[in-house]
Amino acid sequence: MRAALCKSLDGPSSIIIEELPEPRPGAGEVVVRVRAAALNFFDTLITRGKYQYKPPLPFSPCGELVGVVESVGAGVRELSPGQRVCGYTGWGAARERVVVRPEQLAVVPDGVGDEAAATVSVTYGTAIHGLKDRGRLQPGETVAVLGASGGAGLAAVEIAKLMGARVIAVASSPEKLEVCRRHGADEVLNYAASDLKQGLRELTGGRGVDVIYDCVGGPHAEAALRSIAWEGRFLVVGFAAGEIPKIPLNLLLLKCCDVVGVFWGEWTNRNPRGHRANLEMALRAIAEGRLEPHVSGSYPLERIGDAIGALDRRSATGKLLLTM
Repeated sequence: MRAALCKSLDGPSSIIIEELPEPRPGAGEVVVRVRAAALNFFDTLITRGKYQYKPPLPFSPCGELVGVVESVGAGVRELSPGQRVCGYTGWGAARERVVVRPEQLAVVPDGVGDEAAATVSVTYGTAIHGLKDRGRLQPGETVAVLGASGGAGLAAVEIAKLMGARVIAVASSPEKLEVCRRHGADEVLNYAASDLKQGLRELTGGRGVDVIYDCVGGPHAEAALRSIAWEGRFLVVGFAAGEIPKIPLNLLLLKCCDVVGVFWGEWTNRNPRGHRANLEMALRAIAEGRLEPHVSGSYPLERIGDAIGALDRRSATGKLLLTM
């Protein structure tokens, strides 16, 4: 089988395609024939050894997949060959076949295509866990999504709307903000052209934002936090800007607010049952037409370096896929 491999931590340009032996499932494992694998911003980091997970070399990038169960190991009863599944593997999905634990997967229902299913696990999984489990979002509250036009941000916009919130999408260009509007944002704010703190205050009538979903970090985090409502929740989701901000703790006291970590990847390991329930919630919503994943491009496996490079340059809106 073909696999995209990182043999050094020199970024996406160093990834090579190699032929590897066909995998076999061990006890409690399944082999999935991958149809598509979705890329995420963390793939730009893991290929440089800068992500919180550092798999041993060589490894395949991509932690998100859709495919068909090809074989199962001893003791596996919840899945069987021929079932279409999607899930999260952490890394390793940029190959034609991958060995996965059953609890990392969910069966894809009829009415959900491969492209949509490939995008569900990380972005929608993180959004549901962040907004529902960690942010305690309630209907009628206001959510501001920083970095709203990327895959993670668009998923948060959609999930917040699904949960009955008023959504303010924050991004860096009119084109990106138009994508956010098409995915349900009630209001938009261009932080490259206006003051973020003042803009969020104005859009909430001076009250402030109930929940801030921050995929970006960097210099905008503190400005957004200064716009938070009394007893608001600031969700730390990621640092796409590259800089990890330092927050003045007096702001938490003055707003009586919470700063909450959303380490979705580790949570899936600690609570696989909760992760699968959230994943099934997203798949049902897609099947019913209440969620519409946005895929902005598909690349063959051989062009994985180009695909990750597009994420690196922040030129993509929505998700990018590798097709096998």
